[in-house]
Amino acid sequence: MIQIDRKADCCGCAACVQICPKLCISMQSDSEGFLYPQVDKSMCINCGLCEKVCQVFHPMPFRNPDAVFAAINEDEDIRLHSSSGGIFTELAEAVIRKKGVVFGVRFDETWMVVHDYTENITGLAAFRGSKYVQSRIGDNYKKAEAFLKQGRQVLFSGTPCQIAGLKHYLRADYPNLTTVDVVCHGVPSPLVWKLYLKALDKESFLHINMRNKDGGWRNYNFHAICKDTTSRTVEIKECLDENPFRKGFLRDIYLRPSCYECPAKCQKSNSDITLADFWKIESYCQALDDDKGTSLVLLNSPEKQYLLSEGVRLERVNYLSLKALSKWLVESPKIGKKRDLFFSRLDEEEIIPWIMKCSEESCMQRLKNIFVRFLVKIKHLIFK
Repeated sequence: MIQIDRKADCCGCAACVQICPKLCISMQSDSEGFLYPQVDKSMCINCGLCEKVCQVFHPMPFRNPDAVFAAINEDEDIRLHSSSGGIFTELAEAVIRKKGVVFGVRFDETWMVVHDYTENITGLAAFRGSKYVQSRIGDNYKKAEAFLKQGRQVLFSGTPCQIAGLKHYLRADYPNLTTVDVVCHGVPSPLVWKLYLKALDKESFLHINMRNKDGGWRNYNFHAICKDTTSRTVEIKECLDENPFRKGFLRDIYLRPSCYECPAKCQKSNSDITLADFWKIESYCQALDDDKGTSLVLLNSPEKQYLLSEGVRLERVNYLSLKALSKWLVESPKIGKKRDLFFSRLDEEEIIPWIMKCSEESCMQRLKNIFVRFLVKIKHLIFK
């Protein structure tokens, strides 16, 4: 029987819930807004399946990718509306052209983040763009398994722990399955996201983009279109350093506890393809650096490279030089110094001022960040 004694030992992938033959496990939210499995012991038959599919109990081995690429989607419109180089859309379209199914992450009607699937190219638009909130996985492992057993091509995308969860749940290799994960900093609390949206005091939201690239890929911003209480259309646009939710995310004050000791780093998710922003692309491949977004593609399963054969520009990159560049490939974030304080008073404080208060940097850290940003701009101008 699954039992979580330490919250860092659960990623929230829900593999245990979906594998249970008696349906006696459910995901319940804690005071921080993260979901954890709860067992109805009166229904449990002690079959042990929930423990067998737990990635924390049974981590996968470290592995290196077969090849690494800098990549961009040649469709400029898709790249503009994607967080980085638009490669996910190309992979997904290749699967759908084979009458396959694509699982991804979208906003629901309340602007919370959920996993879902689509069987047509039009449905991919909702999956594009980063969503910095832990998604609710629901029963999508079960749905993916059903499509796989029908012989259909399936692409399943998610964070590394979600892909590891799927692999453990399936307990079998399916040649018609392609898994795509992202280089992940960590997943913020859905509760904090919900409180943040409520604090914006808008009647409704029409559009939210956490990585709007109107000002360029490097200087992306938070962008929302909403209706205020008088039904006027209002636009919110905040740059990197101004958006409170992003500040708290990058200061690591409301990530899931398991993120601080992630069991799926170092390609332990067993994904076929890993995607990320290719920051510092100017040092590796100037030909693909136009500030419209460039993807880093780690090809972990060489047999899946055919999915990148159409509509994509690829340049091969040396992996050993890359590891020093993208530390989130191998390192978990450190627990934010004010994380405990933040959650201990979450019910008492106004959320936006409280995020800003707990995200404050020391004078030394502010100076360091200003200096680093200055160096990045100078380097970009030199290599441009």
